[in-house]
Amino acid sequence: MLLDFGIKDLIDILLVASIMYYIYKMMKSSGSINLFTGIIIFIVIWVVVSQVLEMRLLGSILDKVVGVGAIALIVLFQDEIKRFLLTLGSHDKTSLLFKWLTKNKKSDTDHEDIMPIVMACMSMSKKKVGALIVIERRTSLDEIVRTGETIDANINQRLIENIFFKNSPLHDGAMVISHKRIKAAGCILPVSHNLDIPKDLGLRHRAALGMSQESDADIVIVSEETGGISVAHNGELNIKITAEELERLLTKDSEQQ
Repeated sequence: MLLDFGIKDLIDILLVASIMYYIYKMMKSSGSINLFTGIIIFIVIWVVVSQVLEMRLLGSILDKVVGVGAIALIVLFQDEIKRFLLTLGSHDKTSLLFKWLTKNKKSDTDHEDIMPIVMACMSMSKKKVGALIVIERRTSLDEIVRTGETIDANINQRLIENIFFKNSPLHDGAMVISHKRIKAAGCILPVSHNLDIPKDLGLRHRAALGMSQESDADIVIVSEETGGISVAHNGELNIKITAEELERLLTKDSEQQ
């Protein structure tokens, strides 16, 4: 048996281990780790019963459960599956292939569009005005735009500040910026249920993280309590960054498209 073990078998094991590790990280970040553990235990029992003990009746029942369960898992983990495909599509090497196929098409959002956002965030940070700004990248945010009020205006520092002014009717929602335009404000974002988020972070940070888990957008948060500026991207949260770091992060993500 050991003589039959070749390089392909080693690659096979490494690939399965890598996939399982990635699924584990994804489930942990989404707060579904207990469910993931239960599925692994069930799979182990199924393999032992069907392959090791060769219990035909119980093995046949478990086979049927696995067949139906596969469809149930797709429905149950549709958000995680979407996030996996999104992460795969936004990987650096995949992005290079995308650029080559689209003949290095330039990003819609350039440095001139980013600076009014940075300046507005700096101003709101000093005044401790809360803000939530979503900057669209490759993933379409049309569904999010439809949850808010359409604006369709040029990116302007004063307009951004006026929208998030405390007495503004749209200041509680998120602003969506797409194709060099402020598309909408007062938008509703999906909230992350990640248990690892620090307790002192509020709903804006959870909404930003949730949005970053379902798209490749950059989400900028200005804390109403502390005035701190944060950025969420690809399921990660950069907390309390400077204006220079904000400009660098937004410019970098724009150039990588």
